[in-house]
Amino acid sequence: MGNLLEVEAKQETFAISLEQPQKKDFLSGAQAMMECLLAEGVDTIFGYPGGAIMPTYDALYDYIDRLNHILVRHEQGAGHAAQGYARVSGKTGVCLVTSGPGGTNLITPIADAIIDCTPLVCIVGQVKSTLLGTDAFQETDMIGVTTPVCKWNYQITSADEVPEIMAKAFYIAQTGKPGPVVIDFTRDAQANKMTEKFEYRKVNKLVTYRPRIVPKQDQIEKAAELINKAKRPYILFGHGVLIADAVQELLEFVEKTDMPCASTLLGLSAMPIDHPNYMGWLGMHGMYAPNVMTDQCDVLIAIGMRFDDRVTGDSTKFAKQAKIVHIEIDPSEIEKIKKTEAPVVGDAKEALKMLMPLVKKGDFTGWKNEFRKLDAREHQKVTLRDLKGEGKIKMAEVVAMLSDKTNGEACIVVDVGQHQMVAARYYQFRKPHSYIASGGLGTMGFAIPASFGAKMGAPHREVVGIIGDGCFQMTIQELGTIAQSGLAVKMIILNNNYLGMVRQWQQLFFDNRYSFVELKNPDFITIAKGFGIEGHTCSERETLSDSLDKMLKSDKAYLLEVLVEKEENVFPMVPAGTSVSEIRLE
Repeated sequence: MGNLLEVEAKQETFAISLEQPQKKDFLSGAQAMMECLLAEGVDTIFGYPGGAIMPTYDALYDYIDRLNHILVRHEQGAGHAAQGYARVSGKTGVCLVTSGPGGTNLITPIADAIIDCTPLVCIVGQVKSTLLGTDAFQETDMIGVTTPVCKWNYQITSADEVPEIMAKAFYIAQTGKPGPVVIDFTRDAQANKMTEKFEYRKVNKLVTYRPRIVPKQDQIEKAAELINKAKRPYILFGHGVLIADAVQELLEFVEKTDMPCASTLLGLSAMPIDHPNYMGWLGMHGMYAPNVMTDQCDVLIAIGMRFDDRVTGDSTKFAKQAKIVHIEIDPSEIEKIKKTEAPVVGDAKEALKMLMPLVKKGDFTGWKNEFRKLDAREHQKVTLRDLKGEGKIKMAEVVAMLSDKTNGEACIVVDVGQHQMVAARYYQFRKPHSYIASGGLGTMGFAIPASFGAKMGAPHREVVGIIGDGCFQMTIQELGTIAQSGLAVKMIILNNNYLGMVRQWQQLFFDNRYSFVELKNPDFITIAKGFGIEGHTCSERETLSDSLDKMLKSDKAYLLEVLVEKEENVFPMVPAGTSVSEIRLE
């Protein structure tokens, strides 16, 4: 989408709201940037200075009473922190980095944000416009590099462009299907004065970008007709419900129809875990009943999800017997993976509001009981085994005990791997926006920076990062950011001295050929203390409860390392390339 919108941006074909513009004296481009951020309600920036962004950092010096800048230790940390901030606060995350390696270090979070629909505005310094294309020091073509992984990008070469382009940047990042926007900011555009007085007008709409928010009535009516005829309906909701702030509408829809529902991995926490109609989450390491029953339903109501391969397994076999209602704001997702009998293009909140008067309550007691029978089987074969309290500490024991001690109300930020799936299975989420994970990209190193970003976005919530020992070392330097910021982020390393998920696959599918997955780890607690962060190691089950209490009672950042069973496998599991109904319990 990036370069298509760039053409329209240069032609100035955008409509504006009727709000009174703000007027300032002649500002530099960098000062104008600060005023734009304030006008958009930005209160926090995650960044790292450097030569090509120095004029903007100089301008920021005069705004530190209004804009809180968090100095990260690596630009990747800035991006993941902005993601964590955005995911819990509902605001747009903002990053500020320099050119060349500063910008390229941000590529992974940008790619992560586009696939997980996280709104970011990434401001990247660039060499002077007169040097563009000369291979100047720390010059990288950020427009070319980021076009495949961002929602829109634009290179600002004049200070006068700043107000208009930033208004568009925030509008595009936030509206429709959210995502990252990249602004490449040349050094002369930052330093030069505007030729006109600063005026900022928030964008109301763009000619070339007009996502449908309110669905068409005929689509709603067709969906309602299909839903009301269902004998074995099944609601599958995803991250889109949380993005659309449709948690209450989903709850009302489920309770009016009395249909069973399940979530995707990123849909976790949109429905209270103890709701009688909630059957769990499905996917490669999801729960047994939600996976199996997708091949038994007659109508599947998919809300704010995109039929990712980690959800469907072999998509040709996924729910092939069912008629599908697909509620999705991005029309390109409709029928991309699965044929849809009743597409509903629009915002999930608006769609559910429109459906409510048209749908009817059904008697699905027998149908829901089929889920519960399978759930009981999983409990017997998997849950009891994970929590039986024998041998070395199991990951599930740590997460379940943490859930009890926090009453399921903490914000859990996870990295990628076995611990990620165990946290999803055993934490009893009772508040929305409580499971923050790198879903589509699966980025190791996500959790430490995303944890302090989440804490900035929700300072009054308990934020706990649950992290594998391999992942922790990907962004371990961000302990310095946590220490300097004074954020009371709690972190738990589930240490098995392995790249656990890769080892599990090598055991199950590669004849136990453990190829480069065993880790010789450092003394994590000593490293944390070197940064000024307190912590300790728990190696015995008898001290686990006290260890968690000590961590949670700390009013500062704290690292708890728990030594867990080395070769523990995570089940259930859908083997790659199979149907979700072929899910294994062992």
